[in-house]
Amino acid sequence: MNYFITYNGQTIGPMTKEQLFSYPVTPDTPVCTEANQQWKPLYTHPDLMEMLHNAANARAIEEMNTTGKDKTLCGILAILLGGFGAHYFYLGKVGGALICILLSLVTCGLWGVVTLVQGIVMLTMTQMQFEQKYVRNTATFPLF
Repeated sequence: MNYFITYNGQTIGPMTKEQLFSYPVTPDTPVCTEANQQWKPLYTHPDLMEMLHNAANARAIEEMNTTGKDKTLCGILAILLGGFGAHYFYLGKVGGALICILLSLVTCGLWGVVTLVQGIVMLTMTQMQFEQKYVRNTATFPLF
């Protein structure tokens, strides 16, 4: 079955239900099928609501903190105390923290600009991306 949706005031479709979920749909998104040709909210289509529920659960699992290391705290440490390698100490990467301190000394503190950017990048990542890039990574000194 093919579906049409209204998105940003435009009708988009026909598309499969898998394609439909590439758009930021909500239960109130207007949906029309080729067979019915009546616009109804997405929540009136049980098969679509089940897929929406499954997609929401998948996003919740993706955002779940599985290692115990908080990306927000780590990002703030990188922004405020990055020159001292505080975020690497928090991650348990002592070698990376020592390299960070050495780079701060050698560059007369200019290394703090790099850690500021690194902190901002950490704050904009999802928890899953953060854990993959910084926590589960076996590198001693993961940067960007």
